Amino acid sequence: MQLTKKLTLASKSKIRAAILSGAGLDFSVQVSGVDEDALKNTHKGAAEALALALAEAKAKATERAAGDGGLIIGADQILECDGVLYDKPDDMEEARHNLKIFRGQTHYLVGAVVLVEDGQTVWSHCGRVALTMRDFSDVFLDAYLATAGEQILSSVGGYQLEGLGAHLFAHIDGDYFSILGLPLLPLLNGLRVHGGLVA
Repeated sequence: MQLTKKLTLASKSKIRAAILSGAGLDFSVQVSGVDEDALKNTHKGAAEALALALAEAKAKATERAAGDGGLIIGADQILECDGVLYDKPDDMEEARHNLKIFRGQTHYLVGAVVLVEDGQTVWSHCGRVALTMRDFSDVFLDAYLATAGEQILSSVGGYQLEGLGAHLFAHIDGDYFSILGLPLLPLLNGLRVHGGLVA
């Protein structure tokens, strides 16, 4: 698709890059280097505000580092279950622990995406997706973790819905791209509105 401005993705996420590539967008990737833990540890308030703050911080840091103009895409995702916010698990034991908490429950993925240009956030979007896990057995959980392996540690929920993680769920209410970490349809509209994509 025809872009009218340089586009940079402020993320090392392979799935976010694959989503943009699949939509036919030409972009570069620059990792922001933002200390996400510092932002998370000092945050007080709703998951939406944190996701937006993280996405904006990544995009603005990337713009300062790149320094060559265009639109910068920043994105982040927070998992919320029973009012508690969860990050990517540090190891497989934490992934197991979290998945036991989530099973049989509905949790929410709160995803934010922003566009930054010339040091300003010119557009932002935040959405919430509800995901209900099956009440799976410990035997299933052990088999899932053994088969899926440590690649699930790169996912905020300890699962990757585009792969074996689909077996964990009973019901999903929301946008598939948002679950993967990049609300694509709102982003494409944002690019059209702000001159990055021919309408």
